[in-house]
Amino acid sequence: MCFCCAPASLGRRGLFAAAAAVAALPAWGQTPPASAGPASAALLDDLVAANRILYDQGVVDGFGHVSVRHDTDPNRYLLSRSMAPALVTRDDILEYDLDSVPVDALGRTSYLERFIHGELYKVRPDVIAIVHSHSPAVIPFADTGVKLQPMNHIAGFLGTGVPVFEIRDTAGPATDMLIRNASLGHALAAALGDHTVILMRGHGSVAAARSIRHVVFRAVYTEVNARMEAEALKLGTPIFLNAEEAAAAAKTNDALVDRPWELWKQRAMGKG
Repeated sequence: MCFCCAPASLGRRGLFAAAAAVAALPAWGQTPPASAGPASAALLDDLVAANRILYDQGVVDGFGHVSVRHDTDPNRYLLSRSMAPALVTRDDILEYDLDSVPVDALGRTSYLERFIHGELYKVRPDVIAIVHSHSPAVIPFADTGVKLQPMNHIAGFLGTGVPVFEIRDTAGPATDMLIRNASLGHALAAALGDHTVILMRGHGSVAAARSIRHVVFRAVYTEVNARMEAEALKLGTPIFLNAEEAAAAAKTNDALVDRPWELWKQRAMGKG
């Protein structure tokens, strides 16, 4: 449809809906990627729960998203359609290839920043799940040059260092700050390197991990650690975990992520 020639009867809302539907389609002449087949019910349930938990824990609000690799094909990943995380259901989850093209969008709109997920999955085969958020205590560390460092053992995963992605270095000074294409997604993935978390100046952060439960743990405790560090800086000079302490703590905590997950899930899914 040529939207400039659309009939007036379609209305403003109808035009927006039509434009969104077109945006969800593959490029002209492009064959949609083949599906890897149905994902396991348990994986889909965990992805729904992750969306709800991240909202309940104050990591995401109406914005932000969490994805996971498909359990039968590492070249596919699962991510909700573009919507508020707290409202996500299994029916809202779409399958994407690593170029972030939906297998079958059915007219549903994709997140503009889905390229964060696809490009990171391309370069990090160890990463199984990703969270992108704008959690409020974290952004000041992205914008001030103050390093985000592990304040306590729960945040030991931050001990490998937390880089900051500066979008101006890749796209110049006049972007809307969003990772809205593969080139920006690749640059972000390169800046993350082998770290667990990266901050995005003027924007938010990304956490990566080996499972949905591990990445939710990291996203939540990155926000908690940022609050703790900001408070500690008001009192004096914090003593952070050293590299050895952080590594040992992270190893211990990686074996314990089910404990907070079950608590957070019970509360977020309305069973607490």
